[in-house]
Amino acid sequence: MGERREVWVFVEQEAGTIAPVSLELLGKARELAAELDGRVCALLCGHGIADLAREAIHHGADRVFLADHPELAVYRTLPFAEVAIGLVREQRPYIFLFGATPVGRDLAPRIASAARAGLTADCTDLRIGGFEHKGRTYEDLLYQIRPAFGGNLIATIVNPEMHPQMATVREGVIKLGKPDRQRQGRVERIEPSFNGRHTALQVLRREVRLPAVDLKGAAVIVAGGMGVGSRENFELIHELARVLGGEAAGSRAAVDAGFISAEHQVGQTGVTVRPRLYIACGISGAVQHRAGMDQSSKIIAINTDPHAPIFDIAHYKIVGDLRQVIPAMIEAYRGDRAGGEDA
Repeated sequence: MGERREVWVFVEQEAGTIAPVSLELLGKARELAAELDGRVCALLCGHGIADLAREAIHHGADRVFLADHPELAVYRTLPFAEVAIGLVREQRPYIFLFGATPVGRDLAPRIASAARAGLTADCTDLRIGGFEHKGRTYEDLLYQIRPAFGGNLIATIVNPEMHPQMATVREGVIKLGKPDRQRQGRVERIEPSFNGRHTALQVLRREVRLPAVDLKGAAVIVAGGMGVGSRENFELIHELARVLGGEAAGSRAAVDAGFISAEHQVGQTGVTVRPRLYIACGISGAVQHRAGMDQSSKIIAINTDPHAPIFDIAHYKIVGDLRQVIPAMIEAYRGDRAGGEDA
């Protein structure tokens, strides 16, 4: 086919910090490359970010293409695309992965269009496998797996003819691996050149708003759905989360109803989380929500409907009114804490 069996990852960075989804993808790329008997390459763009190349190697890259240039200090579509498209045409990677972030969703389609390659957005899993079509068998294709039709089914998409095989992947769906500080790799500096067309857009001012909640890093999450009933009742969710030292979250239905803000949303169109404990309160358990939390270590579900789908994945099931169950849980936990302190 002509392509090297290389799995590429666009390593997104902001202010000298690599995006978590890029580190997750480097670990996944390592797995895919092992099946292909290939290697992992990282594309790292920015200015004054040479030290990040070593971090990319520690997380799985064998080779890092480093484009360090003042015009790349802040993300802009055209300069970044110019670097990436030139490399893709020259190196012809087999697979190219991006985080499903605003940057990844902007940059990946540009590259796919220039390379005349397919692109699958918002994947939740990636695998290597075969495919047979019209009597022809294709081996070692990238299975690009993502929810479809509103999350009602899971689609597996392949691109057998045109390469690179490209996908954007949601943050949190791949477990972040531990870095190997002993890994060795090669850093190749890219010397990009830009003209006035590439730099026509200038960034005059940037405003950075830090998130008010870190659901991905929370060990305990208490989430509420439409079954909570009202914004006032949602205070029970917040209180239980505070008592347990965790974070409050909500389903998309709860967010749409105004019970909690969008940055607290868990699910297919929200955040994917893997806490040690996830308490689902008044959440029916549609597949769209389960896709964002079904990898939690322990799941407790509270619902008045004994046949609610959330019970299919819950480790502990409580059939009852959350307005009675949650206060009882809070009282029991506080009682245990008080008893432990007295002891």
